[in-house]
Amino acid sequence: MAKEGNLLIVDDNSSILGALRLLLERHFAKVTTLTSPKLLDTVLRGEAVDAVLLDMNFTAGVNNGNEGIYWLRRIRDIRPDVKVVLFTAYADVDLAVRSMRDGAVDFVVKPWDNERLVASLRNACELARSQREVKRLREIRRELTVDETMFWGTSPAMERIREIVEKVAATDANILITGENGTGKEMLAREIHRRSHRSGGPMVAVDMGAVPETLFESELFGHVKGAFTDARTDRAGKFEVADGGTLFLDEIGNLPLHLQPKLLTALQSGAIVRVGSNLPVKVDCRLISATNRDLFGMTAGGSFREDLLYRINTIHIDLPPLRQRREDILLLARTFLVRYAGKYRKPIRDFDAAAQHELVAHAWAGNIRELQHTVEKAVILCDGTEISPATLLLRPVAQGPSPAAFTTFEEMERAMIEQAMERHGGNLSAVAQQLGVTRQTLYNKIKRYGL
Repeated sequence: MAKEGNLLIVDDNSSILGALRLLLERHFAKVTTLTSPKLLDTVLRGEAVDAVLLDMNFTAGVNNGNEGIYWLRRIRDIRPDVKVVLFTAYADVDLAVRSMRDGAVDFVVKPWDNERLVASLRNACELARSQREVKRLREIRRELTVDETMFWGTSPAMERIREIVEKVAATDANILITGENGTGKEMLAREIHRRSHRSGGPMVAVDMGAVPETLFESELFGHVKGAFTDARTDRAGKFEVADGGTLFLDEIGNLPLHLQPKLLTALQSGAIVRVGSNLPVKVDCRLISATNRDLFGMTAGGSFREDLLYRINTIHIDLPPLRQRREDILLLARTFLVRYAGKYRKPIRDFDAAAQHELVAHAWAGNIRELQHTVEKAVILCDGTEISPATLLLRPVAQGPSPAAFTTFEEMERAMIEQAMERHGGNLSAVAQQLGVTRQTLYNKIKRYGL
């Protein structure tokens, strides 16, 4: 059996420490010993420790166990993630009950049975690692929780999409959402998850455009300790975190061709294998993917696997750009106005007539995300009760062809990035904010288009 777990042994008897070290170093990855608990604070704050084997009496002539209980509580205060097994030659039922009540995971009596002691300490180490992993997964799930709800609007295109969602949300069918940047693909994915029978489970989002190729397997499938240089502990991947819920793979069109078979294998088998392990782990999660790229054209060109496209594309939903649903622009703008007027405590009631005209007529190359940022900025700048064109600060469409003049989305996207880069003098943070994408995604697109 592989040696795992870091132990700290605290006992004032050097002969006992020597015997324990000889025994336990055969079973655990690291064994540290202390002859006095006075150094516990320093060691626990600076060392990776899973479990402590703690003697209960350190003062000659004292055998009531109070010292052990004190240091047990101290360990719990400093490192609540570390598990404690108490160790004493003066055992009684009341002492065992007190120690377990104060947080010890076990109570071992001297002289000890080797097998019993090793088993107890192994259980303590496994419990510590398991609870740390659960805590990490909860933190991941918490950061992925959002309270925004889907805005459907009144346009015929969105009404049709709403009808599709009402039919497919309750199923486990894999869904591919396509559409330009800023059209609300992730919000739609969250709406589908909210309406599904998996809504009680997590929805885990992964921006495939921001995952480095070298970390792809670790990010999605997890890894075991020692799998590579920085793998200091076991780590669950996004598939495992999403177990019982929904896994949302955003910008799946950015997944390199040589990594696509690994994703396909996981989807076909319903199991993943952590990096550095040979043990398959069953996962049960629904897949929703999204992209602003033409996967069908990429499949024809050989840059996206046809079998993977079929696997992720049981249902295809194409979100229209904002310029194709102009009847929803003012409704959306007023929704954002109410939100940000409340956030910034502004007595703003509406947009004036001229501002409404500009809102509806604007090209909205960045779609809903651009509209949201525009309204927030206008609310911040507005000093009255109505927003005017002077506070909207809508820039005229940059010189060059209109969006309708492009024959492909890629041509239009390339032009949008060029125009934004020129407008902001190459400030990539400002460009990413305007386009509503992350800096990593922007870097990928700049590289892709050779800008």
